[in-house]
Amino acid sequence: MTVLEQNRLAAVPKKKQKLLSLRMPAKSDRAIQGAMIVLSVYGLLMIASASMGLAVNNQRYLLLVVLKQIVFLAAGYYAMCFFARRFSLKYLQSSKFPPLAIGMGFALMACLVFPEVNGARAWIRVPVSSVDISIQPSEFAKIMTYLIIAAYCGDVRTRYPRGRDIWKRPLIFIFSYLIIIAAFQSDAGSAAVIVLIAAFCMLIPANKQLKPIQGLIAGLLILGIVFFLFLMTDQGVALIEKLPLKEYQKNRFLSSINPFIDRYNTGYQLVNGLISFASGGWTGLGFGNSVRKYTNFPAANTDFILAIVVEEMGLIGFLLIFIPYLIIVIQLFRYAMKMRSEKGRIILVGTALYLVIHCLFNIGGVTGLIPLTGVPLLMISSGGSSTLSFMSAIGIAQAVISAYRRKEIQ
Repeated sequence: MTVLEQNRLAAVPKKKQKLLSLRMPAKSDRAIQGAMIVLSVYGLLMIASASMGLAVNNQRYLLLVVLKQIVFLAAGYYAMCFFARRFSLKYLQSSKFPPLAIGMGFALMACLVFPEVNGARAWIRVPVSSVDISIQPSEFAKIMTYLIIAAYCGDVRTRYPRGRDIWKRPLIFIFSYLIIIAAFQSDAGSAAVIVLIAAFCMLIPANKQLKPIQGLIAGLLILGIVFFLFLMTDQGVALIEKLPLKEYQKNRFLSSINPFIDRYNTGYQLVNGLISFASGGWTGLGFGNSVRKYTNFPAANTDFILAIVVEEMGLIGFLLIFIPYLIIVIQLFRYAMKMRSEKGRIILVGTALYLVIHCLFNIGGVTGLIPLTGVPLLMISSGGSSTLSFMSAIGIAQAVISAYRRKEIQ
């Protein structure tokens, strides 16, 4: 090819990517993509089944729940494809990160403007015709948490006069989120997820100036686990009753220790869930055949949907959730271990932690191993915000994987 021909080709503008494209980029991970599709379809079916008990006297409710979930799945799939094609690590410039202010603005709006629901001011409600659509900003704050750490702490090679100059800004942002979410919104579950994501992601950067704060974080994690285990003992129960917590927060701790003490009041949902688990066996009662969802079980399609899944589909039904989860987590950690870019590694590990922590909190809560946190089972529980947020997170992770496999990052 002559020099003239090369110049002509260089002058031809590159084809722009379509904004409405529903195709994943080249070299994205197909195993993760397949697992997400399985979870989307299976989750929609189980939401429809679990919602039947809540729609006995209102058939329109079931239709609205399913339609809302379909809309959020469609929006989530588009967001996943959009971020997978458009996201780049170059956007994580610490001096240019406007989503921080936007995210805090929405979180403040939720706690100052909109009414309290189930003891928390965590939702922005948007009435569309006769349907009430709610968005929970704290779900998106979980993604922002590890993006902030990647932006400010990842791949920092410059030696600062003081080590805290590296980590003080991300921690200020994260603590600001926590104050809004935990104090104003009374959403302890989301606050706990954000703390754990931030703590583990802060351990990834290799800059020597971060070693003191990383040692402190590791120590606090160990102390936190020990303190939590102490709270589940008899002495811990006595301490909980003396703490200045709201009544429903104390009840969640006490119910997780022994839900049968007050099985018709504070322990009602947990007892129903345990009975559902015991009824499932290997293959369950059959799709749509749950009995417990008809027994005044208000969280059957949200926090306790796993109990309905196991009751209807048995252990096999649980594996249809667990195996796709496992595929996603293994693939994310596999690429994170290979990658030299700390920003990319933090994003992949942060996405995996988002899924793992949600899974542990939800399963632990509905089985009584830990107090209920209100954390949904991602892609399975009914909830537009968690679906849209997690699919966006997977899209960002796919963009990082695609760039790595195309040798654009190391």
